Amino acid sequence: MTVSASLLDSIPHRPPFRFVDAVVEVDSDRIVTTYTADESADFFKGHYPGQPIMPGVLIGEACFQSGALLMAYRHKGDAKRPAVPVLTRIQDARFKQIVQPGERLRIEVTLDDQLDHAVYMSACVTAGKKNVLRVRFCCMLAERQE
Repeated sequence: MTVSASLLDSIPHRPPFRFVDAVVEVDSDRIVTTYTADESADFFKGHYPGQPIMPGVLIGEACFQSGALLMAYRHKGDAKRPAVPVLTRIQDARFKQIVQPGERLRIEVTLDDQLDHAVYMSACVTAGKKNVLRVRFCCMLAERQE
């Protein structure tokens, strides 16, 4: 399925703190996104100088933002839905490999369960043929604070 840039704009994350470049596939229970670890990103300058690696917490953030995009896709056209996706739980994060500048991440997020506004998801991140991260997490739709 071809996805327009408007889906990326449906979550509140913007550069330099958006860790999704493109939506590759999406349906009601799964999303696949990509993110290229830009060599000029500020986090590479101070995270292991001389041998820079992408912080694991930012790889996780790519998963959580992808999950928020899946939630937005599932609720498109629902004017009653609260506006802001928020992370409520991280479980069983398993970091398998480091990510170096220039590597392209493939983030696959699958919906596991939904209880009212709580959406439980699993993510798998790969770079090329290597497994980078597996994590389970929960997000919730919260009302926007004025």
